[in-house]
Amino acid sequence: MSGSEESMEDLNGDSMEKVKQRVKDRAKKVAQTKKLLSKQADQTKEMLSKQADKIAKQAEEHERFINKVTHLLGPQDIPYVYCLFYFIFVPLRWIYYRYKKWHYYLLDFCYYANTIFLVMLLFYPKNEKLFMVSFSFAEGPLAWALIVWRCSLVFSSVDKLVSVLIHLLPGLVFFTIRWWDPAFFEAMHPEGTAKRASWPYVESKSYLWTWLFLVPLVAYSLWQALYFLIVNVLRRQRLLRDPEVMTSYRELSKKAQKANNLWWRLSGLLGDQNRMFMYILLQAVFTVATMALTVPIFLSYKLHFVFQVLKVSATIWNGGNFLLEVMPRQVVLKEKKKSEMRPAQAHQDQSPVALENSMKTVNSAEALESS
Repeated sequence: MSGSEESMEDLNGDSMEKVKQRVKDRAKKVAQTKKLLSKQADQTKEMLSKQADKIAKQAEEHERFINKVTHLLGPQDIPYVYCLFYFIFVPLRWIYYRYKKWHYYLLDFCYYANTIFLVMLLFYPKNEKLFMVSFSFAEGPLAWALIVWRCSLVFSSVDKLVSVLIHLLPGLVFFTIRWWDPAFFEAMHPEGTAKRASWPYVESKSYLWTWLFLVPLVAYSLWQALYFLIVNVLRRQRLLRDPEVMTSYRELSKKAQKANNLWWRLSGLLGDQNRMFMYILLQAVFTVATMALTVPIFLSYKLHFVFQVLKVSATIWNGGNFLLEVMPRQVVLKEKKKSEMRPAQAHQDQSPVALENSMKTVNSAEALESS
């Protein structure tokens, strides 16, 4: 074998070794890459698992929060939402009305009735007789006042909104308790007694009329006597001294006289000197009629539900009329008053120098005329 052949074999051997080494290196790199990819995949899985756990925990927290909110808005808690409304807005209304000299409005029957509701809901929630008296007030005079006195649901006016809620919320609260509240459904199955048909339990028609009509009427008469004593006897001189201090009777009389409507004509049947007596009498007739209507409402779920829809619809309708008809008229009247006041203000705003010059002009004219 020649030297050239031997060198060729050596070269071929070296080439094979290099190829084998390259294959090994590539295999090693592939193995490392697979290992790296596997590690990254494990890390990704771990990260996704942690993220999934985090999302699950957040979802559970949100679910608990939603359950709390749902529980808060459940039928059993609506009375406490009403109580919260009362404690916040009635004191604020007294402060605002005291500033405007309207604070005697807070002696009206609606506030008297709402105070009784508050006592019943907080201290005697399962007193059936007190519940029926409160039901009569809420779905009687207060509810029908929304319709008869045309209370308007206007969200841009806090005063109107609170006025509507003071008359509307009690009825919604007692509707919820009467038909939907699970706590009172339990009272239909008291231990050791037979199953009852409803809560409150109605023993007879006479029992129903006693606690939905006669007793509430006595409570109303007590309020009317106290109101007359405070406003027309104890504070009479205060009201006479300051005509800007408003009461319900003063405001109603002012509006009715201006419009010359049916109420003004009815209140004057016994003469102008007896208008206050006629106001009390007409209000009593309204109260008797509306309390009598609470008896069929109390007995029928369908009728009671329709009545809730009627009340809400009436306030929305009145609110729409106020925004589309009353407010534009008020703007026109204000502009008219401003335009009428401008000439008078211009005359009053003349400076002393201008007045002196005008007087000199008048005197000189008179002198020329006399000469």
